[in-house]
Amino acid sequence: MRGAAIALVLFAAACTAAPDSKQISLALPATPRGEQPTATQREHARILASYGGAYDNARVQNEIEKIVDRLVAASERPDLKYQVTVLNSPAINAFALPNGQLYITRGLIALASDKAELASVLAHEMGHVIARHAAIREEQAKQAAMLSHVVNDVLSDPQTGALALAKAKLSIAAFSRAQEFEADGIGVGMSARAGFDPFGASRILTGMQRNAEVKTPATDPRALDFLSSHPATPERVQNALVNARQFSSPGSGERDRAEYLTNLDGVIYGEDPSEGFARGRKFQHPKLGFTFTAPPGFSLDNTTQAVLGLKEGGGEALRLDVVSVPAEQSLPDYLKSGWMDNVEALTVEEFTVNGFPAATASATGEAWSFRLFAVRFGSDVYRFIFAAKNKTAAADRSFRESVATFRRMSLQESAQVHPLRLKIVTVGGNDTVETLARHMATDRPVERFRVINGLGPNDRLKPGDKAKIVIE
Repeated sequence: MRGAAIALVLFAAACTAAPDSKQISLALPATPRGEQPTATQREHARILASYGGAYDNARVQNEIEKIVDRLVAASERPDLKYQVTVLNSPAINAFALPNGQLYITRGLIALASDKAELASVLAHEMGHVIARHAAIREEQAKQAAMLSHVVNDVLSDPQTGALALAKAKLSIAAFSRAQEFEADGIGVGMSARAGFDPFGASRILTGMQRNAEVKTPATDPRALDFLSSHPATPERVQNALVNARQFSSPGSGERDRAEYLTNLDGVIYGEDPSEGFARGRKFQHPKLGFTFTAPPGFSLDNTTQAVLGLKEGGGEALRLDVVSVPAEQSLPDYLKSGWMDNVEALTVEEFTVNGFPAATASATGEAWSFRLFAVRFGSDVYRFIFAAKNKTAAADRSFRESVATFRRMSLQESAQVHPLRLKIVTVGGNDTVETLARHMATDRPVERFRVINGLGPNDRLKPGDKAKIVIE
């Protein structure tokens, strides 16, 4: 997986900045006439735009608010007020603003297996607010910037200056690490005093780590999940266990798995309809009205900025995005306009894809070779970038065959595309992980079934328990 992630990073880095790439943006919250949005309102709008807006589910929202109310009552600062927003994103993430605005994605909510696990995440973020970590970190950053200025403008000894900067950076890194441990400690204690199982923190951290191991790598900033800013190192998981043992032994405290899972029945899993759907090799976007199929052996990952694909083994990759190109600019001219380095002008050719004007060209990089396609679809241009470490005639042919599948979806097709959803089932006497995983409408069904149900590699299902499956 690490090699695959590196391949995608290299692939993305091969493209130069594209200022014409379209961004999804949401309007700022309404403000009184004549007043400018506050910094908090601007940040809230930015977060909504980055994470697909708010997810509207009354049962889930009500459950989270009740958990937060219990945590506040048991916290060191019961006077603080919190407002929770569920984000319409499959990413596994949660964070807080200094003013007490909490954010949690539906992806993380779907991953949690009981109330205690969700409470541990919310309590951790509340811990950051209580300890004023955002404000302290900002002050540390200002001090580091000031030190950098002094080093650059005052100190004449380069070695002394470099040493001073290195020490400052290490101090900030260590402080950030200490913040995470402090928030963990505050969160576990808060959860325990609120009556939740304090071992929920170690379980959800372990679940996030296992989820990351089966997740397709992506370069989308929105996909930088909870583990990116809250690393679930073995030391941190062990620390969560030590903190929990200070309050109770395993098995005590409320988990209320059955009620929690019941409230998740029908929750969207994976992409939202507004973003299109990546199912195996096939991508469908009913809202924009197009579909295409990736070459054999590829798996796709849908992000806010692009559809990314990687072939098993990591030797080939693809990217599809949409850009604005003036109607008067021809597609061959666009391919040669400089948005991609080292385009070979002699390889540019025009053709059509299912009635749509198109053009293609080759480009070269240090470690990768590229096949570029631009397809004019309506008022936009769809841009396919295929990359191969070892470009062959067969690989180039498969890239062309993939682009040839790009077409408009019919109204009937669009109406038949639905998001995946969680379905909560009761485990029967003859049910096993393998038999229930057969109902999973995902790749790697057995692994994903275990991950979303908090089951280890050797754990078995118990008749009468509730379990999650993912269905169309």
